[in-house]
Parts: sequence; structure tokens; C-alpha cells
Amino acid sequence: MRPERLLIGLGKAAAVGLIVLWSVFPIAFIVLSSFKPGRDIFAVPPKLVFTPTFAHYLNLWERWGSFFTGLVNSLIVTVGATVLAVAVSALAGFTYSRYRSRFLAGSIFFLICIRLIPPIVVTLPLFPMVNWLGLNDTHLVLILLYATFFVSLGTVLMRTFIDQIPRELDEAATIDGAGRLTLLVRVILPLAAPGMLAVAVFVVVYAWNEFLFAFIFTATKAKTAPFVLSEMISSVDGVDWGVLFAGATVQLIPVLLFVIFMNRFLVAGLTAGATKG
Repeated sequence: MRPERLLIGLGKAAAVGLIVLWSVFPIAFIVLSSFKPGRDIFAVPPKLVFTPTFAHYLNLWERWGSFFTGLVNSLIVTVGATVLAVAVSALAGFTYSRYRSRFLAGSIFFLICIRLIPPIVVTLPLFPMVNWLGLNDTHLVLILLYATFFVSLGTVLMRTFIDQIPRELDEAATIDGAGRLTLLVRVILPLAAPGMLAVAVFVVVYAWNEFLFAFIFTATKAKTAPFVLSEMISSVDGVDWGVLFAGATVQLIPVLLFVIFMNRFLVAGLTAGATKG
């Protein structure tokens, strides 16, 4: 049995190693390329030993000031969408967890189905409506779209978290005179805080990196960092890959640090309800 266990262990280690390599390689390539001289970025064979340069970051600062404005816009939109999505998801999750009806049972299935629809399907019909409301090229339209797009998954996650909170706590709070709002604010939400943080992680990652909605509904005032990166690719002067990789690295760092810091809550969100019952 020992050789078999050893082979199984080696197989698992090899599989994990391949997955990590597959995930880390594109990020490592972008980050390392942002410090390489332009002639070495796509050198064959690849140059793993090189003299680092910060020229690409300096060019990014001097030539693409709009990128840093885009980062600010991304921050505004991400924070707004996260707060709105978490708040709505928590309220909806509480409703789905503590109330039962045929309408609620059918609507939760509808929420899941809506999440499966490609964004482009709903984007084009929304454009004339957004334009008519005067929301085009504003932070508000992106906040509403990002939050709306993620409320379905957030609601399912929050319902799963709240289902794990014993109903006896609800009954005890009700006996003590707590109303539904007091019960929600003082009992349910504090205990479901890990679920809210997990939803926040998902929304932040999605909103920070989303491109399609920003490309269609913004032009100058509210364009986000991913939109500006796409402009670098379509520049009339040609693609400066070093500057592009520098911008991608700068855009990656905040969300990467956020995910690392919130990793345990992300794992909790992925495994919510896995051991229930």
C-alpha cells in the first residue's frame, strides 16, 4: 500500500503544481515584462536574467494620465457596487431564508437562471434606456449594472449563510420584543458578516476588472482602468507592450492584495453550506 499511496501523493502534488503554474504564469509574465527593456519582452528564447528598468512605469505616468484617472473611477464604481450589492443581497438572503412561499421558491430559481445569461444579451437593449435617462458615461450607471448583475449570486450565498443561523435566536429575540428590523440588524447581520464579506470579495473582483459594461456605457468621464488598457492596445502609435504591461501590473496590485487579505472569507463563501446537515 505504501508505493500506491506514494504514487497518489505524487500525482496530487503534480496536479496542484500544474494548476498553480497555469494560474501564476500569465501574471508572472506580465509583471516581469513590465520591468524588461522593450527589446527583451518577446525575445526568443525568453530572457529570465535581465537588468530591471522602470522606464515603462515612467512612460505610463507621462503619456497615460487617463489611466490613473481610470483607476480612481474604478475605485469609485467598485466601492459603490460592492456596498449596494452586499446590502441588497443581505436583505434578499434574509427574506429567502426566513420566509417560505411558492413565489420565493420560483424566484430564487429565476435569479440563478438570470445569472447564466451572457451580459452582452442585456447590454444592447439597455443602452437606449440608459441614454434616455441621461445616465450614460456616469459612475452611477456602472454601479447599478455591476450590483444588479451580482445580486443574484450574492442572494444565494447570503441565504445559505443565514440558513446556518439557528431559528431559535430569532424566536428568543422576538420574545424579548425585537421587531423584524431589530432582529435583522442586531442578530442576523452580525452573525452573517462572514457571508457579507465573501459576497464583497466576489463583487470587488468582478467590478474592478469588468470591461464590457464600461466599454459600452462610458466614454470619457467615467471610463475605468480596464477601458483605458484597451485604448493602449488600439493606440494609433502602435502598442507599447512595456507600458501596457506596466499598466496591467498597477491595475492588478490593489485587487490582488485585497483578495489575499480576504482569502479566508472567499473560501468561506465558496464552501458555504457544504457541510450543512
